[in-house]
Formats: sequence, structure tokens, C-alpha cells
Amino acid sequence: MPDPQELDQTFHFIMQSFVERGQGPHFTEIAKAFALTPQQGRQRLRDLMAVGIPAWLHPGTDLIASFAPFNNLPTQYRITVDGAQKWFAQCALESMAMCWAFPGKLVQVDANCLQSGDPLHLEIRDGVIERADPPGMCGYIVVPYRDWRKDSAFA
Repeated sequence: MPDPQELDQTFHFIMQSFVERGQGPHFTEIAKAFALTPQQGRQRLRDLMAVGIPAWLHPGTDLIASFAPFNNLPTQYRITVDGAQKWFAQCALESMAMCWAFPGKLVQVDANCLQSGDPLHLEIRDGVIERADPPGMCGYIVVPYRDWRKDSAFA
């Protein structure tokens, strides 16, 4: 059984990699960070993903595809912090949660509406929406919560 403290450390390392670089680490980077062999780093990543967190590997690989709230592949949810657009959110809801990865900073979310194609822009700081364009925008989910995992492209 995987050590919960090791999984916690790995989780934190992956989150920090996303925050600092805009992308998740390769398992060899996980291995180096914890003085493990590459095979042990791969297993640590697999063990963490098996816990059931909202994250998944690209099918048939050991490459991080998504690690909430971040996505390692470009999505329509472009995130800008301090003038740098190097992050992508996993989904619309996670784009708003992104502010918790950047405490005190203004997080800008730019996307296109999936229904109309119109541009959407949000500015969020520490969980407070400071600007929304268009004003009063709202979101909706057309897949019942019970079906989210089975309908996920990479779950």
C-alpha cells in the first residue's frame, strides 16, 4: 500500500510544477525530486493517480494529461497570471478554482462560450470575481454529476 505522506509530497510537487512552469512534471522529474529511480518515480505517479483525485494520465502513457485544476494539454480555458498565459484549466469550474493556486494574484480566465462561441472573460482574486465580461454570465453542466467520470475523455 502506498505511503500517504509520499503521495501527499508527490501531489504537492506536481501542483508546484504546474504553478511555476505551466505544465506538469514527467515521472523522471518526480523521481529526481525524491531521489528515486525512474521506475520508482513512475510508480509514485501511478499510485497517486489511482487514489481517485480529479486527474488522469494520457491514455496508454505515464504522461499527466490533467491534474485539477490544471490541464497539461491546451483547452479553451486559457489562464493568465501576472501577464503570462501559460496555464490551461481542466474545465470551466476548475478555471474559477485556479485562483487558489495563485493566492493574492489576479487570475484571468479567457474562453469561448460553448453554446454561442462568444468570448468570455473573468478576473478572479482569492475566490472573488472582480470582473466578468459579459456581466452576469453563468455556467451550466449538461452531464449529470454521477456520469462525470465515465464521460471523461481520459478517465
